[in-house]
Amino acid sequence: MNSATTAAPPRRLRADAARNQQRIVAAARELFADHGLDITLDDVAERAGVGVGTVYRRFANKKELITEVFEQHLLDFAEAAEQSHNNPDPWLALVEFFEDACAHLATNRGFGEVMLELGDDPNRFAAVRDRIRPSITAIIDRARDAGAILPEITATDFFSLIHMVTAFAEFASPVNTEAWQRYMAITLNGIRTDAVERRPLLHAPLTDSEVEAAKSACCPLPGRRRER
Repeated sequence: MNSATTAAPPRRLRADAARNQQRIVAAARELFADHGLDITLDDVAERAGVGVGTVYRRFANKKELITEVFEQHLLDFAEAAEQSHNNPDPWLALVEFFEDACAHLATNRGFGEVMLELGDDPNRFAAVRDRIRPSITAIIDRARDAGAILPEITATDFFSLIHMVTAFAEFASPVNTEAWQRYMAITLNGIRTDAVERRPLLHAPLTDSEVEAAKSACCPLPGRRRER
């Protein structure tokens, strides 16, 4: 009787801890997306609706939490790549993943910063990256073999092009959060062959005033501290 009553509480605590960890990681994902890495564990606790001590019991410091969130993002990318690879149309498979990757990075400030922050810990994510790489390579190879993209395009180019688009998204975000979609379409048009239809440019370019405003937001004048 006594052993039964003492065994139950730990099971409940483990379940509570698992739920709290899910809430903490979900809150961190939202905050990193909106604010990048310039947040604290106190911010995460407030967003998750838990005490700060609960966060510290699950994650000793912010880098541990960042690592957990980053790994989940990589898993999301792996699933998106595999789903796109299942598209029977080689060109549309490439477009689907390219659009998904650009949208994910363009609307998630923290992810790009995290990739740099955790660049010194490649082994932690090797398994997920090894899962992503074959799908991306297969998507590119299939599109190339079908004559949909230029023969010189490689998987390495693909990742570089995604980062080009998302770098512009970060630049333009203070003035226009949708403008990156124009340059995503321009990029896809740049690697396609005449065998596939051009992507329409559904978004207008930045105006001169928007460019100047975006430059001011990302590049403050010398001697002027950027507000956070």
